[in-house]
Formats: sequence, C-alpha cells, structure tokens
Amino acid sequence: MTGRIIPFQALRIGLASFAIAAAALVGWQQLSAQGLGGHNSNAPVNYAADRIELQDRQDRVVLSGNVDITQDNLRLRAGRTTVAFSDAGTLRINRITATGGVTVTRGGESARGNVAIYDLNDRVITLVGNVRLQRSGDTLSGGRLVIDLQSGVSSVDGRASGNAAGTRNSGGRVSGSFRVPDQN
Repeated sequence: MTGRIIPFQALRIGLASFAIAAAALVGWQQLSAQGLGGHNSNAPVNYAADRIELQDRQDRVVLSGNVDITQDNLRLRAGRTTVAFSDAGTLRINRITATGGVTVTRGGESARGNVAIYDLNDRVITLVGNVRLQRSGDTLSGGRLVIDLQSGVSSVDGRASGNAAGTRNSGGRVSGSFRVPDQN
C-alpha cells in the first residue's frame, strides 16, 4: 500500500473542523432565512408596474416593466410578473411568478435570481438561476434557493432545477463568503 496513513487523532481533528464549518454554514443559512421567516402571507399584496394586463379567462394578471410588489415588509422587484388568482370576485392570489432580474428583500437581507416563484398557499419562495443571497456582507451563491416563510428555513442548492429561461447551471456547487469577526 503506497497511500499515506492518517493517524486517528489527525482524522478526528479534521472531521471536527469540518463539522464546525458545516454547523457554521447551516447556522448562517438558518439565520439568514430567519429574517424572512415569520412573514405574514395574509397581508395585502400591493403592486406597481409600467403596464398591467388583467387576463380574466386565464385567471391571471400580468405586470410588466419595473414591477414592484410588496407584502407586509417583503418586497419583490422584477421586469415581469404573472399573478395567478382564483375567484375573480375577490382576486385571491395563489402564486406570483417573476422573471427578469428578480430581487426579493426584507430588512437588511436580499436574494436575487433569474426567476422567482412565490407560492402564497404554501408560503414558499423559490428563486432559480444565478441565485445570490446577501446578509450583512455575507454572501451565498448557487443555482436554486428555497425560502420557507413559515419556518424561516432556507436551502441553497448548486443546480438550477429544470431549464428555466435565462438560467445557468452553477456547476452543481454552492459557494459563499462569510465575514470573520475581529478577535481584538
């Protein structure tokens, strides 16, 4: 056998270091999503755009050009959105699909991607394609970000699901940068 033998103590230290780094990453993901967690999905949805088209027969509203949608303290900006609804009388919104430089912000946190789907029934926002999550100088990038607004838990994965228009595969990896606090 020509391979190098790693002493058990060194292996244990290496695994412990990996576990600490993984815990820090998971902790950051949970902390970053907690700013988005506890969101009131029952709050009114306000919108503004350059153009609004109501498509009654398809049960949807298409907003285009500098779309700005807010709900409670959550803000979604995009080039175009399709708002699917049920019950035209009350315009109960089920889903918002956004494309074109999508940004979702709340407080000091922002998430960007090529495409976003906000499922109001499940209270989940999914961003796909060139996803970037930022919080207080920390960043996390990948192919897909899922934010559960009820639990406050988010997950990032390296691959964009499907072939949504304008998405690029990030090579199946998640990458990031975390600030290290000054120890002085």
